[in-house]
Amino acid sequence: MSTLRDLAEEHTHLRPADIDHLHRIAGDWQLLSDLSFADLLLWVPVDADGTFLCVAQVRPTTAPTAYQDDQVGRIVGGPEVAHLGVAYSQGRIWREGDPVWYGDVPARHEAIPVRLRTAEGEAGEVIAVVGRDTNLSTARTPSQLELNYLTTADDLAQMIADGTFPPPRHPGETTSAPRVGDGLVRLDAGGKVTYASPNAQSAYRRLGYASHLVGEDLAALHRRLAGDPLDGTEASNGILAALRGEAPPRREIDARGATMLTRALPLMPAGVPIGALVLVRDITEVRRRDRALITKDATIREIHHRVKNNLQTVAALLRLQARRVAMPEARVALEESVRRVASIALVHETLSMSSDEAVEFDGIVDRVASAATEVAATEVSVGMRRRGSFGVLPAEIATSLVMVLNELLLNAVEHGFPPADEAEETLVPAASGMVPVAAPEVDPSLRPEVVVSAHRFRKMLHVSVTDNGRGLPPDFDAERGSRLGLQIVRALITGELRGTIELRAGANGGTEAVLVVPLARSADGRSQA
Repeated sequence: MSTLRDLAEEHTHLRPADIDHLHRIAGDWQLLSDLSFADLLLWVPVDADGTFLCVAQVRPTTAPTAYQDDQVGRIVGGPEVAHLGVAYSQGRIWREGDPVWYGDVPARHEAIPVRLRTAEGEAGEVIAVVGRDTNLSTARTPSQLELNYLTTADDLAQMIADGTFPPPRHPGETTSAPRVGDGLVRLDAGGKVTYASPNAQSAYRRLGYASHLVGEDLAALHRRLAGDPLDGTEASNGILAALRGEAPPRREIDARGATMLTRALPLMPAGVPIGALVLVRDITEVRRRDRALITKDATIREIHHRVKNNLQTVAALLRLQARRVAMPEARVALEESVRRVASIALVHETLSMSSDEAVEFDGIVDRVASAATEVAATEVSVGMRRRGSFGVLPAEIATSLVMVLNELLLNAVEHGFPPADEAEETLVPAASGMVPVAAPEVDPSLRPEVVVSAHRFRKMLHVSVTDNGRGLPPDFDAERGSRLGLQIVRALITGELRGTIELRAGANGGTEAVLVVPLARSADGRSQA
């Protein structure tokens, strides 16, 4: 299904600012649909002959829909959209005409012109039309709630025609809550309540106000109810701002252990402030769960912090033991263990500062690479470079992958660029048996360098560790290698990470290790990629 922007850009000559305004309407028009008990369809003109294209649709949650089928992408012309042509050409709301039938469903047509106000604050030209189509099959005598809903809907419809609805969205705000069904309060120009829906009345009772809201000064009531004077003042100021024609951000009120979210919208059809619409929602349970999650997150971060401290203690004990060991082989083994433990500690240190079980892996790779050049047993100065981004990785992948990269980077530095007096020999088959052959030398004209590359493709992480050193011995076999580091790498890649690894000669000399790791896991830990 094409998006609003795709359809508008493909079929119309609307400007980017016009399309952005249509997006804002589509992001906030569930409110108007619920108040109107009607489907809303956003139509844009396609040709000068009166053809219109539907680029968005919303159904009411307060009444049955007039359309069983989705109308987005439908292009219509002729008598069927004559009402849209009137609203578009004359710039007025069209409400005339008899009901029409869609199959066995009778519906009433209305058309609301959409304007985008100019930079000077004046009403601009009509850029689209909102069709308001009401299912009449369940028509009945409207209740007080329905009458207030419809009156408020007419005011908002006129504001769409004026270019003053929807109001600008504040940074970080969503349009998901509160909604009409959560609770609605209508105020007059003086800030007094003229109507409060039953759900709104119940929400205020949770805050400790048991009387009827009608006739109350809502701004003053918010100041009295709020447990925190600052919250009460902010909520009150939001109501007063809406009465002045402004669109304040959403506010929360806490009182007697309950929390209510409020959204105040100005009502100013034809540019005249006549009051405000206040939507309220009881979010007590939502905030209680939020607090529980915050406590849980803090506990998890503290656990990661303690694990990091414990791993650093283990590394310190191993380092101390290495200093007391006389055998060089044992000392080297202990020092390698220190580095492996320290690389895992890096992941837990990052998790201890994160709000979820995922880490930005680029910083960890950079720190491991820097440490590899500092501790590697080589006299050669090797440069480290990262190309591409690992992005955010879940903890279960990050912990194993950092150990793999630690081993590969150390191997690349130590064995790709050994000291000059440690030229290794390898045995190769010959007619007289196995004979020693010197390992290839590093090209002295090249700056020693190790490059870590990463990119994502189809839920797979592709990683390569490439050096421009002396390359692999002629008889190298990764599957039968006896080095502990390579054994750890193979075990982690094929086991924990369920990926693959290939060690091969680089295209321009040196060695290249290529890893492919699936990022998506099923419930049993198997790859879904």
